[in-house]
Amino acid sequence: MKEIKAIIKPFKLDDVITELHKIEGLPGITISEIKGFGKSKAKNSTDPVREGIHEFVKKVKLELVVPDNLVENVVNTIQQTAHTGNIGDGKIFIIDVEEVVKIRTNERGESAI
Repeated sequence: MKEIKAIIKPFKLDDVITELHKIEGLPGITISEIKGFGKSKAKNSTDPVREGIHEFVKKVKLELVVPDNLVENVVNTIQQTAHTGNIGDGKIFIIDVEEVVKIRTNERGESAI
């Protein structure tokens, strides 16, 4: 199992979700509105968020835990759909997941996702 975290531009969210819904067996997704900055800071942002003396860029974070056989499909779908070719398109992180426990049923492993 892998956790996939993707940070993307907010206006790409609907397109990415639409494409992810097409993946059979996708267990689910968590979405958070976030802010931050990358190497270029927020200098080139069209809509920077100012907090004190710092500027940040609005982003959306997607978090998914998927079986290993879905990882490449999910990553490729996010990458292709979120891509604009401009600075700040985002990042995708792929992290090993040792165990998942479903709180309601105490199921463990892939059946818990």
